[in-house]
Amino acid sequence: MLSSLFLSATNHLLAQSGWARARLRPHAGRSARLVLAPLAEIHFSVSADGYLAERASEEAPEVSLYLALAELPRLLVDGLETAMRHVRIEGNAEFAEALGFVFRHLRWDAEEDLARIFGDIAAHRMVEGGQRIASEAQRAVVRASGSAAEYLTEEASLLLSRHALPAFAQEVIAVRDAVARLDKRIARLEKSA
Repeated sequence: MLSSLFLSATNHLLAQSGWARARLRPHAGRSARLVLAPLAEIHFSVSADGYLAERASEEAPEVSLYLALAELPRLLVDGLETAMRHVRIEGNAEFAEALGFVFRHLRWDAEEDLARIFGDIAAHRMVEGGQRIASEAQRAVVRASGSAAEYLTEEASLLLSRHALPAFAQEVIAVRDAVARLDKRIARLEKSA
């Protein structure tokens, strides 16, 4: 099920991106696997038209992409490009580079999909509205985190501010040195006694 979902979603994105299919066409017939450790492995190959196809062969894939399951939320929030920074790729360098480039730069054209259902103008306004909502939500998170950081550093004194950190580090070094000197004095007194 996960395999068919991955292939369907990726092929949908590839259908919207002719450049990506053109980049994959020279690698037609090559096979790869995506390992979502420790949950699943998805085996696929590149078809002659640049789309991905399910691969049932027992041969070792030419390229393996490893993504920790813990990175999947990042993929949903930050997008493919950010998640791809955490993917480990092994195998045929040329094919791996092509897959990595395509996965890093694939984008969903939501407006195109919405236009099929609601029409061009409504789809455009929906996407614009969604972008504004996402932008406002991001600003709200930044403001809230700034307020929380200020409270924790200034009012609650649970964290050090960036400005107080160098002075604190110097105090820690001074205490460490004083403890080392005291330890040496104690060692000398024990020897003389």
